[in-house]
Amino acid sequence: MNSTQNQKITQITSATLIIGVDIAKFKHVARAQDFRGVEFGKPIAVENSLEGFENFVNWFRKIMLEHEFKDVLVGMEPTGHYWLNLVHYLKEHHISCGVVNPLHVKKSKELDDNSPTKNDVKDAKVIAQLVKDGRYAIPNIPQGIYAELREAMKIRDHLSTDLRVIQGRVHNWLDRYFPEFLTVFKDWECKSAIQMLSLSMLPQELVSISDEFLLEHLRQVAKRGAGIGRIQALKSAASRSVGIKHGVDLAKMELQLLLKQHQLIQDKFDELNLKVDELLSRIPGVDHLLAIKGIGRDTVAGFLAEVGDIANYHHPKQIVKLAGLNLQENTSGKHKGQAKITKRGRRKLRALLFRVIMPLVAKNQAFKALHEYYTKRPDNPLKKMQSLIALCSKLIRILFGIMKKGHVFSELKMLQDIPRFSNLELAA
Repeated sequence: MNSTQNQKITQITSATLIIGVDIAKFKHVARAQDFRGVEFGKPIAVENSLEGFENFVNWFRKIMLEHEFKDVLVGMEPTGHYWLNLVHYLKEHHISCGVVNPLHVKKSKELDDNSPTKNDVKDAKVIAQLVKDGRYAIPNIPQGIYAELREAMKIRDHLSTDLRVIQGRVHNWLDRYFPEFLTVFKDWECKSAIQMLSLSMLPQELVSISDEFLLEHLRQVAKRGAGIGRIQALKSAASRSVGIKHGVDLAKMELQLLLKQHQLIQDKFDELNLKVDELLSRIPGVDHLLAIKGIGRDTVAGFLAEVGDIANYHHPKQIVKLAGLNLQENTSGKHKGQAKITKRGRRKLRALLFRVIMPLVAKNQAFKALHEYYTKRPDNPLKKMQSLIALCSKLIRILFGIMKKGHVFSELKMLQDIPRFSNLELAA
């Protein structure tokens, strides 16, 4: 993987045809040029279909044949998800691809005509120029197991969103029809509470049901804590309920629907977890990652889903940059600005790392000691947030070493590898 701009520029020679593609939902626009910016042929519209992709490849291969180009590099702007079909097609046909930053396109479009005008034909040329100057990145398209993991994490996000919606709607229902229910059951999602809600009875109906029937129904799912006292407390709360007493038939139907949706989502979570476990078991080195105290299955799955195959990276700094954790600093003359992270990488990866570093600092002695050192050292102590960000980068280097080089994590070695910690003993 070419990582520096010089490396990207040197692979573009006089024998390289550069294609700039402006991505759209239905029709893309492509333009062709050489390394000097000389254009070949007319712009072409590329339909987002198999026929359109085939015509596109035939178009630039004809130009390559006519002008004796030996290789081609297709650059594009990753607009939404509309570019994925094209990039997958090109990769399947072993055609080199690169993506440019949409922000770069926006800021570069006035260089040629000194005009902020935007259109697809102009943007395609701007993209080709950025590729010519080496201002592009190789798209990290997951394949095989890693593609499956990324889809699994996407499904997990969707299920989590749907679950929060259902949880909110059930709370809304309880607030309207049985607000006293949560004074008896602290959490409506516990087995006992769901079992009682499955009766689909409103408070005025519940008070007329015998204690024995309710107790027997409750003990179908809960043996402990399912005593007559809980039933009597529930009926007492129902007798004093201020819940709405109109529209009850459809209210019960609404509750039944919400509980079915809640159970369906929970079942899909269980099914998804089994699939994720099976995928992780096929990736070498995952067992060593899970052996780190504070690292769980969801963390490993989320990290690999965002990063992909670790073999595609030469150095952990590439992953740090991918996560947007690399530092930026604005300086001018004698003024030296504050260093901050760029946040230009994958937002989900950055959020995942930050979420996992919190329990690591709390449970893992090595991370805890390092965090304490960063925040309390006599020279240049870091604020707590700065220390956590630094530890996120440290975690990336550890995960990279385990996956790439087969290292085994050791809390003591983690600190002893740093000279100033060579004599430090971990707290018991």
